[in-house]
Amino acid sequence: MVRLFKALPILLLGVMLFSSCNPQKNVTYIQDTENMMKLRASYEQNIVLKPEDQVFIIVSCRDPQISAMFNLPYYTNRIGGVESFSSSNFTINSYSSANSVVGYTVDNEGNIDFPILGKIPVAGLRRQEVAELVKQKLIESNQIKDPVVTVEYMNLGVAVLGEVARPGRFRIDRDHFSIFDALSMAGDLNINGKRQNITVLRHTLDGDQVYKVDLTSGKEIYKSPAFYIQQGDVVYVAPTSKRARESSVNGNTIRSASFWVSIASLATSVTSVVVLVQSKNK
Repeated sequence: MVRLFKALPILLLGVMLFSSCNPQKNVTYIQDTENMMKLRASYEQNIVLKPEDQVFIIVSCRDPQISAMFNLPYYTNRIGGVESFSSSNFTINSYSSANSVVGYTVDNEGNIDFPILGKIPVAGLRRQEVAELVKQKLIESNQIKDPVVTVEYMNLGVAVLGEVARPGRFRIDRDHFSIFDALSMAGDLNINGKRQNITVLRHTLDGDQVYKVDLTSGKEIYKSPAFYIQQGDVVYVAPTSKRARESSVNGNTIRSASFWVSIASLATSVTSVVVLVQSKNK
């Protein structure tokens, strides 16, 4: 009986360590690639413009004075006032907190109000399609014969929440922006993030859509409509059951580490009392 009590703390400690383990199968991404020669996304989704999106459009040609008529200015904050600069040689990549970029906002009807050309319908168009449309209208109106039009995104972003290193909102800067891009910007999932249960919330004209993504399965990820992120998406990483227990009021459940530490401590105390009683009876 005494031997059983002496061995009990060791057994309980082993159970505690086993219960706290996080198997590799719950952590590793895309575990089914060994027998797959090629992975390809089922949904070729480009970013298309929607109402309230903002874009920065640059028009260039041989005559800088002509192209300047079609380019909105950007402003640099100066002490004592605001100074305006031409945007003919400006790119969105050089944008910093010291600069305020003036762009085009897509209105509720899906249009932007472009200098001289007036209203241009851009909702539902890809970035390159917007550039081609503006270029075409400039040529047809005999404004510029050889325009080069560049379109950059301004306010497009994705929110990443939950069990990641750096939750927040991150900028979408390209046409194909995957869920891996979003998670990498957030510093990747931490060890308490549930890889099999990533939720993507998406607002569409038909209502809000909810997608579930399993990062451990390549087949499931690449056929999901949520593989490519859209502007305004919310990516939520759910906690593992272990993390959820730790965040409870006391976290002291039968499968929690604190529970087994308490049991081990109690067993040690009981063993000490039994040994003490037996030594006195001898």
